[in-house]
Amino acid sequence: MKRLAKSFAFAMNGIRLCFAREPNFRIHAAFTLLVTAGGYLLHISPQEWVCVLLCTGAVVCMEMLNTALEQLCDLVQREKHPVIGTVKDIAAGAVLVSAVVAFTCGIIIFLPKIIRLI
Repeated sequence: MKRLAKSFAFAMNGIRLCFAREPNFRIHAAFTLLVTAGGYLLHISPQEWVCVLLCTGAVVCMEMLNTALEQLCDLVQREKHPVIGTVKDIAAGAVLVSAVVAFTCGIIIFLPKIIRLI
């Protein structure tokens, strides 16, 4: 149980570090709060909540993995290197793909409800 508590503490520290140091993480966190509030106000269905949670979770996780990979790359190779640049670009692309998919799901879920309000 003590080991599990330590693991949880390390994981929470990772989230805290991302929030404190990474502007893009804070942007994704803000959008997550905005979408959550929108879901609550627009009374989305349980199935829609699952989609929203999976999408927002995926984007935040991808941002954290991108951050970790960038940190590791910077530790391994301080100078510019084409392979490191490629690795960082691919990781950033993964964040972008997850964000575009999440945005598209958000449009599918929220736009009809917003249009009905107007």
